[in-house]
Amino acid sequence: MSNKNEEKEIEINDKNINEKETSENINNEAKHNDTKEELTLEEQLEVANKQIEQLKDKYLRTVAEFDNYKKRTLKEKTELVLNGSEKAVCAVLPILDDFERALANNTDDAQAVKDGMQLIFNKFRKTLESLGVKKIETEGKDFDVDFHEAVAMVPGMGDDKKGKVIDCLQTGYQLNEKVIRHAKVAVGQ
Repeated sequence: MSNKNEEKEIEINDKNINEKETSENINNEAKHNDTKEELTLEEQLEVANKQIEQLKDKYLRTVAEFDNYKKRTLKEKTELVLNGSEKAVCAVLPILDDFERALANNTDDAQAVKDGMQLIFNKFRKTLESLGVKKIETEGKDFDVDFHEAVAMVPGMGDDKKGKVIDCLQTGYQLNEKVIRHAKVAVGQ
């Protein structure tokens, strides 16, 4: 954080210096405009060279500032790519802990194992929903290529089932309204 604060202070100081130089240039130009006719060619050349140096300095500062901006955004982008899944992984870790506890428990009671698996499944589904993952509903829906992938056509289902999803073979999911896996379905023909 201190680097960002230091960069901001440097930028503010640079802006103040540039504003001060600009106001001095305006004042100098105003003075010289009044007496421009009186200035010799050498003096005019000297004033022009000073202006060129100031503009060159301003240009170099701007280029350096832009270069720092590019480096900073590249670093932030790299960190985002490397650590982007951190939120999802942290949300799933408690479920992994539940699986470890379930495996460590050596019970012969099939109903207890089934109930435990159901609890873990519900917790996992709620965790995915909190991360923005949503199941694509298929039951009784019209076939929609944006959400469904037809893997089978079922003939002889009647006119009321034509173009409708008959069976879902693999559930599809959306992440924040973007389809991440299409639902594989059988469609009435």
